[in-house]
Amino acid sequence: MEFARAHGIDLSTDDFFATETKTGETSLGPQFRFRHILGIEGLSAEEITFLLDRAEGYVALSRSRQKKTDVLRGLTIINLFFEDSTRTRTSFELAGKRLGGDVINMSVATSSIHKGESLIDTAMTLNAMRPDVLVVRHPHSGAVELLSQKVTCSVINGGDGSHEHPTQALLDALTIRRRKGRLNDLRVAICGDISHSRVARSNIHLLTTMGAQVRVVGPPTLIPPKIDRMGAEVFHDMKEGLKDCDIVMMLRLQLERMHGTFVPSLREHFHFYGLDRDKLAQAKPDALIMHPGPVNRGVEIDTSVADDIDRSVITEQVEMGLAVRMACLEAVTLANPS
Repeated sequence: MEFARAHGIDLSTDDFFATETKTGETSLGPQFRFRHILGIEGLSAEEITFLLDRAEGYVALSRSRQKKTDVLRGLTIINLFFEDSTRTRTSFELAGKRLGGDVINMSVATSSIHKGESLIDTAMTLNAMRPDVLVVRHPHSGAVELLSQKVTCSVINGGDGSHEHPTQALLDALTIRRRKGRLNDLRVAICGDISHSRVARSNIHLLTTMGAQVRVVGPPTLIPPKIDRMGAEVFHDMKEGLKDCDIVMMLRLQLERMHGTFVPSLREHFHFYGLDRDKLAQAKPDALIMHPGPVNRGVEIDTSVADDIDRSVITEQVEMGLAVRMACLEAVTLANPS
């Protein structure tokens, strides 16, 4: 709440803590209007701030001895992952359980998808079981939004193709805000494989919306054309791109999505675009080091930099991810009471 007040956002106490209505139900009020969270694009600064402030409360809850609440008691969350992702799926699973919900993980490897069932048929079948939230990760951009149009429950995008990964951007923002005290007037460099990164796109949307200056840094083969239209400044030289930055956000080299040769070799990629002490020296002395994981040491980042306890916040990002996902599950279920 203090952060919202400091930035002139008009919110009351009731906006941050569930209040009891005359019918005995709890409500967050009208601050979050979306039934789904499909991307960061389209969210206002106030709506992003609302989710981050809610997540702050869940950081405190997760650090307490009693880590559970019954906000989602009686509700059902299905994690439907068409791509492998141990950390994101586990984070959503734990988030749902800490909110008191019933959580089911769907294994696509053994589902009817492999018997010829379409994405829409799968969605309609699951919808008939009356879940309250579907958390969906899919390798194709736009698949999660298509699925959301066929179901009556809420849908949260757990990452779709190279399109968006909204909860990753929110957890990154929460990590930055807790360390720097703000998101505006920061210079953030997003480095590496921008072309195949949904994390990069969601972060560009969020950080520019919140008033940060965003740079993308990487070889021409890994930076999509016209990305500057999203509000990001493009650099192909790592040292120039990192100069005077407050945040250095490294991305994983997504070799599994590359059809063709995008980098001469992993060794050469690290030489020119891997984060080491020499390149990091161009950023501000207190610049934070971030990575969405999993970290490929010696490919995107040097081990000594990744493990720098004074500047690396990679493990803190994981903790913030759980709190952000709790906030998102709460927000969409209260926005979609049916």
